[in-house]
Amino acid sequence: MISANGITLRLGKRALFEDVNIKFTEGNCYGIIGANGAGKSTFLRILSGQLEPTNGSVVMTPGQRLSVLEQDQNKYDDEVVLDAVMQGNARLFEIMREKDELYAKEDFSDEDGVRAAELETEFAEMNGWEADADAASLLNGLGVDESLHYAKVRDLNGADKVKVLLARALFGNPDILLMDEPTNNLDLAAISWLEEWLINFENTVIVVSHDRYFLNKVCTAIADVDYSKIQLYSGNYDFWYESSQLMIRQMKEENRKKEEKIKELQEFIQRFSANASKSRQATSRKRALEKIELNEMRPSSRKYPYIDFRPDREIGNDVLEVRNLCKTVNGVKVLDDISFTLNRNDKVAFVGSDELAKTTLFKILMGEMEPDSGTYKWGVTTSRAYFPRDNAKEFMDDIRIYDWLMQYSPVKDITYVRGFLGRMLFAGEDGEKIVRVLSGGERVRCILSKMMISGANILIFDEPTNHLDMESITALNQGMIKYPGVILFACRDHQLVQTTANRIIEFLPGGMIDKMTTYDEYLASDEMAMKRQVYTLSDADIEEVEE
Repeated sequence: MISANGITLRLGKRALFEDVNIKFTEGNCYGIIGANGAGKSTFLRILSGQLEPTNGSVVMTPGQRLSVLEQDQNKYDDEVVLDAVMQGNARLFEIMREKDELYAKEDFSDEDGVRAAELETEFAEMNGWEADADAASLLNGLGVDESLHYAKVRDLNGADKVKVLLARALFGNPDILLMDEPTNNLDLAAISWLEEWLINFENTVIVVSHDRYFLNKVCTAIADVDYSKIQLYSGNYDFWYESSQLMIRQMKEENRKKEEKIKELQEFIQRFSANASKSRQATSRKRALEKIELNEMRPSSRKYPYIDFRPDREIGNDVLEVRNLCKTVNGVKVLDDISFTLNRNDKVAFVGSDELAKTTLFKILMGEMEPDSGTYKWGVTTSRAYFPRDNAKEFMDDIRIYDWLMQYSPVKDITYVRGFLGRMLFAGEDGEKIVRVLSGGERVRCILSKMMISGANILIFDEPTNHLDMESITALNQGMIKYPGVILFACRDHQLVQTTANRIIEFLPGGMIDKMTTYDEYLASDEMAMKRQVYTLSDADIEEVEE
């Protein structure tokens, strides 16, 4: 158990938290939600002891072990992958090191023997003999190939480094697990594995996430950070949303009735206050009026952008034809004989663990990269708007946001451009910001403004939900669902993929899967599972299967 008692945190004159009291109990998974800047990550840092609050304290059950998902991918570059994971249980790893040093001594004394026996007892009590297997199991579950388990962390790619940090946090059955955006940079298969792991985890989990499907799947309670408070709700994200919206509607309805009553009393008092025969009744109504208090409707930190992609031209029957596309990047063949044809009603989700393959395909289709072989041809009625995974290069200039967007607007009118920026929460002075200093979330909203203003009838998204808060992801999801054009996209947000895509394409080592289906149906398909298994078998295994 871990609890926050009277936590207050002030940043200058602003109170990020004010007298927060909340208890997190064993057997529950708590999702911390709130708008960007509301203080979710800051609250986790207070719970972990990395940040001291202005007032209040954090209390944890004595003897319990707290584990935190770290964010620095390069922190353990000098460690062997398995060691980096096992170091997540610092005491266990310390025992392992001390044992090795003792047994390596040439002059092993009686005192050393006594100490070794003590360590062996503690080691066995902590399931130390299973440590290597447990660490390997976590890495395998997250999709880190066994060939990498004894490599140095520095030799891993960024996605696998993230998985090592996650396995390190999960290792050793911690009593309390704190995770800030654990699904970031994970492929959908790894996210699915993590969901199942957390569902079966019996201790306390506190997690910050913008992934609605993930929160619905794993959370038993939601801690909502808003109004400088943290309100606890039982149930998952959808239950929180319905409960919070119901509460707001009820408060508004109560205020409406109270305002009607106030108006009625005021009219009576005004009409009869000077009437001697009615003066007592008027006085009584004055007292009643003074007792009526409206519910305080504080402004929420949550703000929803309005995302609406409207194509200027209807798309024809000929959309896109890709034939035998191949591309090698840094000596690795990421696209191998890829062929498919797009139809005018397709919304295609590209899924799977090979992020480079998806990004490479999108860059080729947008003319930013040439294929080694093969061809692609867009239909003559098509126009395209692109959301690149790495968009930093688009924001290198010292110009204001509305000047930046004006470059891409077909209508060179400042009022027209400001309208699009206003929908994306850049109203008033926010439109005066210099693009070079924008945050990751602000850059994403700028790119989405650029895509909306383009009027394109084909949209290509490469991980658009990175850096977005829950409200912006929800708005983007709704905009993609109602968009009448063609969409090609890669995204780790399960709910967005499930509700948007009507076609799934997955690149695999031995080929590709192309299926007209929803994402959940794709995951549940026996045919898809068999194809994945065949594609990951060795040549010898395939020959054995065929025999």
